[in-house]
Amino acid sequence: MQFTLLGFTQDTIFRVFSFECMGNDKTKTAHTIRVDLALSRKHGIRLQELPLLCRAALEQDLKAEGTDMMTFTESEMVLHARTGAEAREAAVLKRKTPRRPVPSTIDTGNGWRGSTLSKTAAVPFVRPFGT
Repeated sequence: MQFTLLGFTQDTIFRVFSFECMGNDKTKTAHTIRVDLALSRKHGIRLQELPLLCRAALEQDLKAEGTDMMTFTESEMVLHARTGAEAREAAVLKRKTPRRPVPSTIDTGNGWRGSTLSKTAAVPFVRPFGT
């Protein structure tokens, strides 16, 4: 089965997503799923994530029941928020610790500047020729 997002409408506190499902026999059926925006904010789910979450919920629901109108429940939001938090924690633990820069010394950069000793050494006075 293949789902295509047709769009969404705003119904008071709900955002209603409309999907079109194309079955294996090329028949098309319309499905809608409602999401409570206050609950999505409460659980830290961004608006950009909602269409994909709704599609996943529709895929699971069609295998089980086959309804054409459903609501994305708070328990599904809690489950998504928990798995997202676990993934962020795993990413933080996986990060490498940043390397500290090597402390600067007097000789740093002498490859392109030349030696600092030759610039600071006293040059002996030489009388001009013929004086």
